Amino acid sequence: MSNDNIAKALQIKLDPLPEVIDKKEIIKKIDLEKEEALNQDFDSARENIKELIDHGKEALDGILKVATETDSPRAYEVVSLMLKTLSELNKDTMIVHEKTANIKKEKITNITNNSIYVGSTTDLQNLINRDRALNKDEEE
Repeated sequence: MSNDNIAKALQIKLDPLPEVIDKKEIIKKIDLEKEEALNQDFDSARENIKELIDHGKEALDGILKVATETDSPRAYEVVSLMLKTLSELNKDTMIVHEKTANIKKEKITNITNNSIYVGSTTDLQNLINRDRALNKDEEE
């Protein structure tokens, strides 16, 4: 029997059932959005660091040519600074990986396993069917 047939048989008007909000689904949706944002940020940071490394390699090649042609101590100093910068960029890539992995491990979710209603069946019926509650108040 459908709800409409039941309502006609009992000669009452049924209130539409309130929309049930599943807390687990909301938490999953938020977690997915956060994970997607984290992945986008990770990809962006990784791409930027890779791009810097590529440009640094090109600059290093040019600086090495200048250093070998001029035998200038300053040119060799610049080469060593560029090598240090490139090695730090590679370390930064690994740090980004490590931090992203740590963030993914830190997922903490609050899960409610059991829910209980404290009250009488009359109170519950009044919550479900507001017309019944209003009629009852008028009779009293």
